[in-house]
Amino acid sequence: MFNKTVEKNGKIMRYGYTTGSCATAATKAALLMFLNQQKWDTVKINTPKGWPLDLVLHDQTFSEYEASCSVVKDAGDDPDVTNGIKIFAKVIPSDQAGITFIAGIGVGTVTSVGLSIPPGEPAINPTPREMIAQEIRAVLDSDAIKHRPDLPKGWQVELSIPQGVELAKRTFNPKLGIEGGLSIIGTTGIVEPMSEEAWKASLKLELSVLHAKGFNEIIFVPGNYGKDFSEELGLNETVLVKTSNFIGFMLDEAERMGFDKILLIGHLGKLVKVAGGIFNTHSSVADGRMEILTAHAGILGASREIMAKIMAAKTTDEATDIILAENLPDYFNQLAEVVKKKVTDRVYGTIDIEVVLFSKIHGFLGQSKDAEELRKRLCTH
Repeated sequence: MFNKTVEKNGKIMRYGYTTGSCATAATKAALLMFLNQQKWDTVKINTPKGWPLDLVLHDQTFSEYEASCSVVKDAGDDPDVTNGIKIFAKVIPSDQAGITFIAGIGVGTVTSVGLSIPPGEPAINPTPREMIAQEIRAVLDSDAIKHRPDLPKGWQVELSIPQGVELAKRTFNPKLGIEGGLSIIGTTGIVEPMSEEAWKASLKLELSVLHAKGFNEIIFVPGNYGKDFSEELGLNETVLVKTSNFIGFMLDEAERMGFDKILLIGHLGKLVKVAGGIFNTHSSVADGRMEILTAHAGILGASREIMAKIMAAKTTDEATDIILAENLPDYFNQLAEVVKKKVTDRVYGTIDIEVVLFSKIHGFLGQSKDAEELRKRLCTH
């Protein structure tokens, strides 16, 4: 068991590790078993967070043609649909140089544009891919292995999650254009435990600290994408607060504390929900993204054919491609104004709020009418 803990809101909570870490450990172990033709019981890997993991292996098999094993996912005290399931990796030598990833049973395949992995590829996110590649390189570069004459040119890594097909039905993968199973995910390799109330308490604390320091004009971003985009705009990180999915809660707290101005910067996929009056933007709470985008396209004169295409889009980036190609007049600026009205109404007009919309693929999309002035006030240079 992974026993790192953290205290949150007076409660001791245990960290876990991601499906990406499980896949990495299983792959490394399978490679070691294949190269040494012997069983491995545990394996150590590094994580992007800097915490090493020593994970127990299951279902170990090896032959002169391939090797495979599994690792049980442990989400710690974080609620997670994948907690307790087995992540399998099979390693097969290849005549093709490099590493080729294969989606086994229960691992999805990307079918839509707009995700971090191109269509046709297994739904294995960039960080787990790099973790696996690093561990494979480390094994092959070891003194015991690197001079062996029998090494193949490359490797096939097949990842499987036997329960993944059923579990994927309880996620938004099908709506995102990921078919056939779950995604292998994780940006740090570690799952940080976070109850909703504890999460809100930590966000509220960050806001109250800024208020106590005398800041009256602040920046709200839903997550890391918004933080990164704010940095690109040269905005002051000191007054930037991540709201996570709790935009309504954070607006309520900002109104209660008496802030004067908020610049709300968000990915279209999050803030389009706010345009529809959805103030908790977690996918399990509500969606309606395509319906909202479609409705505003219709208001601006889009044909029924274009509206149908937007409705059928799997991601907001795919919908954005359609909207931009149609050249709808001032679409994203007007959508930003709708978001502005919703959030301003939420705080009863007591805070001046401006809105900036962007996407990872398209960058800046649009902003409310007076956002530029507030952006300049909040710039560091």
